[in-house]
Amino acid sequence: MPTTPQELFERYTWTGLTRDADARADMFTPDGVLEAPFAPVGRPVPQRVEGREEIRAALSALYHQPPAADQNVNVEESRYVLHETADPGVFIAEIDAVLETAGTAETVSMVQIFRIRDGKIAMIRDYFAPEHAG
Repeated sequence: MPTTPQELFERYTWTGLTRDADARADMFTPDGVLEAPFAPVGRPVPQRVEGREEIRAALSALYHQPPAADQNVNVEESRYVLHETADPGVFIAEIDAVLETAGTAETVSMVQIFRIRDGKIAMIRDYFAPEHAG
């Protein structure tokens, strides 16, 4: 299991890029919470999911939808900065993901707040632009 905020964040990001719902869900505590407060109701990304198995089911449903055929994340151009806080169980990720669609690139900025307990994610709040909610 990742031990530093950077290792945990990079593993979390990799499980999303590879669409591995099981690996991503396994990063959460049994009572973990995944929040996306700006996700539009009724879209594939839920606003709040509680519990590791519910997170697994929600991510599995999301990842079983075909990805946009013409959209890719340009990992080399995307950037992030991690901010540790006074609370050792909390860190914040500022992300600028570069999405390429039909020959054009767009930077999508987001913020994720991680709450960690015993090396696992107890809660993550993912703030992103609703038009990129999947």
